[in-house]
Amino acid sequence: MARPHHIVLVPGFFGFANLGDLTYFGHVRDLLRQRGPPLGVEGEVEVVLTEPTASLTRRAAILCETISRLLDRAPGRVSLIGHSSGGLDARLLCTPGVTLPTGADPERCARAVRSLVTVSTPHHGTPLAQTFSSLLGQQMLRLLSLTTIHALRTGRLPLSAVLRLARLLRFGKAPPSGVLDQLYKQLLADFSGERRRALEAFLADVRSDQGLLGQLTPAAMEMFNASAEDRPELPYGCVVTQARPPGVKSLLGAGLSPYAQATHALFLALYRFSSGMPSGWLPRLTEEQVDGLHRAYGRVPPPAANDGIVPTLSQVRGRVLHAAWADHHDVLGHFHDPTHVPPHFDWVASGSGFDRARFEALWGDVAGFLADPRA
Repeated sequence: MARPHHIVLVPGFFGFANLGDLTYFGHVRDLLRQRGPPLGVEGEVEVVLTEPTASLTRRAAILCETISRLLDRAPGRVSLIGHSSGGLDARLLCTPGVTLPTGADPERCARAVRSLVTVSTPHHGTPLAQTFSSLLGQQMLRLLSLTTIHALRTGRLPLSAVLRLARLLRFGKAPPSGVLDQLYKQLLADFSGERRRALEAFLADVRSDQGLLGQLTPAAMEMFNASAEDRPELPYGCVVTQARPPGVKSLLGAGLSPYAQATHALFLALYRFSSGMPSGWLPRLTEEQVDGLHRAYGRVPPPAANDGIVPTLSQVRGRVLHAAWADHHDVLGHFHDPTHVPPHFDWVASGSGFDRARFEALWGDVAGFLADPRA
């Protein structure tokens, strides 16, 4: 009997995989369970219960422990898929000779990895990390995390909360005393007692341990890339995302309802923060990577292009498996399609035009890579 081929999904910044039915990777997991077996990728699809904003070494250690338990339970091969900073966790684990704060054996786990896919990952950092380090700090990060969870859990945010948050981000100033706490309590009050307690514990982790934030700045990622070498012979692939730049197309694409326009304003504030990469940061692209970007976008995206969280060119590393017009959470299935079973709920209306057909095409390309990474 052939050994199983497991898929391990690694959440990114604010990865709420440990909040029960709040499924960060739910739509992706379901699709890969469908697409994998016909391609010969038959094994468990495991989601790492990571710590939301802990340091990369801590998160890579949790990934190592997850894989170690999986191999103990069902020895076989592993493919890693990391979304956002989860891709950095996967890269760090697979770095030859890495030392991690865990009793599990990183080398044993890395040797089992057959392929590594990063999705919307900030390989060269994101200015958003630097912005939040200096702008509004822990409270704003906690509030944005709760905002995302609320939208994906209930399908929409209170319009008043969206407008206030968009205004705060747009002007980039410290709000009057108590405003962020008021918004936080307003959003938290919409959950039941048990769910509220789980969220409060999760958000306490976000507030108390933000080691990851400083590690995602462009300067810090330059140091990371100098030390986190690719593993020889391990195939690396990437999924790249670019949101529509602010303008009439993105405005109309978001929808004309007051709610869509309000969340679009929130997205545009995040887009603006994410477009400010320092000069001289551009990665050196291979001819194959340039071709992949040209096929999707008609050109190599400019330095300011981003998905609302991560600059598009910062996401390129390894083979470009798929490049999409999408925002940072669209690719996880968090776009607007409430009639699908199960429903897709958008985090914000970015106007990207991403839909179920594009979602299936993207993850079909990833599944093909997992099945034959050297094709």
